[in-house]
Amino acid sequence: MKKVYCIGELLIDFVAENQGNDLAKAEVFTKKPGGAPANVACAIAKLGGLSKFIGCVGEDQFGSFLLGVLEDNHVDISLAQRSKNFTTLAFVSIAEDGERDFVFSRGADKKLKYDSKIKKSFQNNIVHLGAATALLGGDLEDAYGRYFFDALTQNAFISFDPNFRSDLWKGDENIFVKKCMPFVQKAHLCKFSLEEARLISGKVNLEECCEFLHEVGTKVITITLGGEGTLLSTETTKHTIPSIPVNPVDTTGAGDAFIGCLLYQIAGLHDPLEILENIDLLIDFVKIANKAGALTTTNFGAIPSLPNLEQLLAIE
Repeated sequence: MKKVYCIGELLIDFVAENQGNDLAKAEVFTKKPGGAPANVACAIAKLGGLSKFIGCVGEDQFGSFLLGVLEDNHVDISLAQRSKNFTTLAFVSIAEDGERDFVFSRGADKKLKYDSKIKKSFQNNIVHLGAATALLGGDLEDAYGRYFFDALTQNAFISFDPNFRSDLWKGDENIFVKKCMPFVQKAHLCKFSLEEARLISGKVNLEECCEFLHEVGTKVITITLGGEGTLLSTETTKHTIPSIPVNPVDTTGAGDAFIGCLLYQIAGLHDPLEILENIDLLIDFVKIANKAGALTTTNFGAIPSLPNLEQLLAIE
């Protein structure tokens, strides 16, 4: 089993209770662990995989809580860092259909320092880059880019998820797209939402989105489509793979559960790069990953809702 290094933010989600998709009306919030790369690390570990988290939290009670959650979920936190800055917070409201509204208060996540000693550990393993806050400047963006280069030079299998958050990029969407491009060009696998695929490609039609992204350099594209499943695209073929029917209550973490489950399966291969040439196996992997994403939407909170292997295998 290959190790999966998940790089990016770990934060507190304060989830608004008993209201629709409008933070202005929220009065009561519940504390939940969050952050897309941390969610992915937990998704992998809960299924029995080997995941390591690379990110930064504050030297405060929230930071201790978050690292404790990762440990409880069997994620290796030996590469995590702590900062005197407060732990990053996200305030989240959830509508009846499970869709979310975000407001961020950034803190320690941006203080991640590059560690050159990690480089050789990437060799022949998997590196997953989640970009929710990683492209906003500062130490994190510098470290993120350098770890990306290290992954390229160490023959790692590279996974990229732009994790676009409109609240963070209002009016600067073109800058976000420009910063994503080097990762889209070089990653072996890119996971997009429908919104992200259209934003980064500049196209509306899904086939044109994929055509553009493949021309840029992406080998394998997955575009999650909610209840409609996932569009899987390679340079030679496209398949829309259905999901399973569920009644969603919170879509937070569904995409992270999907990509985490997909990477968990790829990590079980002798050489993760072989998945690029085996479309039938890739289709099977996406079918299972769709189940993980769907199951995660049936409970509140990202990490607590991630399925374990027994729960996943119980679904036909």
